[in-house]
Amino acid sequence: MSKEYTIRDAVSEDLPILLQFEQELIKAERPFDVTIREDPISYYDIGEMIISDDASVLVVEHRGAIVASGYAKKRRARHYLDHEFYSYLGFMYTVPEHRGRGLNAKIMDALKTWSVQKGLHEMRLTVYADNIPALRAYEKVGFKSHIMEMRLE
Repeated sequence: MSKEYTIRDAVSEDLPILLQFEQELIKAERPFDVTIREDPISYYDIGEMIISDDASVLVVEHRGAIVASGYAKKRRARHYLDHEFYSYLGFMYTVPEHRGRGLNAKIMDALKTWSVQKGLHEMRLTVYADNIPALRAYEKVGFKSHIMEMRLE
């Protein structure tokens, strides 16, 4: 990430652009999931995550404009796992003209640091199996496929 980009915690004033990012994510994911309801929908309570001690919402700025986002949120693990909580990552979005510059990896590094500081040593995320660009991006920073969810209509 060049010096032209800075990463920081999101603040409530960032909400309008972050809500736009959320809609772009939903639009991008619709082709992968026929079960997503019709608009208007929302995936996240971004405003709540911004103020929560159990979440970290990050943004990347370029020349004063927000161009990327991501979050980590503390979640309770299933009762049979060897850890009680884990860090769940989501809301990974980069404005198209800023993709390919390592912004997603920088956000993930910062979220990993936050997670470790919170005592969370397991990180998880979900991604559609057919979303090859996203899969490659996550594999590039060390994520491995772990479990596959299947569905039947």
